[in-house]
Amino acid sequence: MLSQLLFLLVLLAGAGLFAWQVRRIRSNIFLGRPENRNDRPVERLRQMALVAFGQQKMFKRITPAVMHLIIYVSFIVINIEVLEIIVDGLSGQHRFFGQYTDPVYSGIMFLNEWLAVLVIVSCIALLWRRNIMKVSRFRGPEMAESKGLITRKNYSHLDANVILWTEIVLMLALLAFNVADIQLHALGEGSLAALPGVYPISQWLADMQIFGSNPETLHLIERAGWWGHIVGILAFLNYLPISKHFHVIVSFPNVYYSSLEPQGKLESSKHINEEVKAAFDFNYQPEEDPNAPKRFGARDVTDLTWVNLMNSYACTECGRCTDVCPANTTGKKLSPRKIVMDTRDRLEEIQKYKLKPNEEGVIVPSDENIDGAKEAAEHFLLSDHYISEEELNACNTCNACVEACPVNINQLDIIMQLRRYLILEESKMPEGWAGMTNNIENNGAPWAMAAADRFKWAEEMEG
Repeated sequence: MLSQLLFLLVLLAGAGLFAWQVRRIRSNIFLGRPENRNDRPVERLRQMALVAFGQQKMFKRITPAVMHLIIYVSFIVINIEVLEIIVDGLSGQHRFFGQYTDPVYSGIMFLNEWLAVLVIVSCIALLWRRNIMKVSRFRGPEMAESKGLITRKNYSHLDANVILWTEIVLMLALLAFNVADIQLHALGEGSLAALPGVYPISQWLADMQIFGSNPETLHLIERAGWWGHIVGILAFLNYLPISKHFHVIVSFPNVYYSSLEPQGKLESSKHINEEVKAAFDFNYQPEEDPNAPKRFGARDVTDLTWVNLMNSYACTECGRCTDVCPANTTGKKLSPRKIVMDTRDRLEEIQKYKLKPNEEGVIVPSDENIDGAKEAAEHFLLSDHYISEEELNACNTCNACVEACPVNINQLDIIMQLRRYLILEESKMPEGWAGMTNNIENNGAPWAMAAADRFKWAEEMEG
């Protein structure tokens, strides 16, 4: 009974802390402006099934895709055994599902064993790629050190290693639990008359008696493996919200709510369209909208939509977007991955210093006197603290980054909204752009010629 009570306390503590962290992130995401993405649910479910569940876009790079798929499938299947551990921990029983669901249980345990081995092999291979091969897309200035007051030096690299080693330890704990359990039942010291399930890997290791044959030692290893696996799972669960690997959870809603429009379609602002209509038609009255933006375009994270902010938490920093970006390839400062990472860091900065938007949509310190809050309030997403004008102007809106992202993050939408603010609110743009926009305004075309002269080339050709 004492063991069950202890297990219940550990489970409640782990689940409660995770729920608190998810609620914190949810509040950050909904700092963004409202946007309706509840249309076309059947298409959205299909998109989520293909891209999030089916890992469709991962298979553009076959080697990491296969290793990622192994870990992903094991995450789903092995959690059935985690569910059994929870039932056993609360009820005080042992192998609860195995006593009532054979031969299905035997099939699941057989699969679990091989998946555990494949996960260990895949994690070692991924560690090799990251630390020995040093794949170039895992590197970059934004990976070395973040900006703003959320300082992370080489955190992404460390984070990936922590996750991979944790997964290896979790699989080893599971195998140790199974091996010791098999040996105990073979000695007649197990809690059941016969151990349910089929364990090809653990049975092989048990036959070798890798843990010896002392019942007390085997009981200790069996309990250490059992507790180590479930406590490790709970620790892993609570590490995710402070890790880039939170995409394991966020990627599903992120793909569901991603745009269903063609990628080449750039949305114009409804409120800008209404301003233009009002300028040409004095009788036109725009509809009252309590959620109307405070400015044209985006200066800070509160000017972006909640979908943009959710994108930042779905990013796993894999670098596929930056790897295919033509601007980055030619040596320009733009890195689409950095755009998303900076958005998330700015959100975390606002949350850490308890900042809040005022009625004008400007981020200000709260009533609490927190060291650093005033400095954090003086930062903006569009500034040298985070995303610079040089980065935004380097983008040629080719959509390569959006196409490459395995979880449908739209880096371009963030870039366009920030650039829209620069042009419409601050009249800042490269000299060549200024000439083009003036020509469009005066001549209805990007070229410096009157509309009446556009077909003179045809007349010259006829002559």
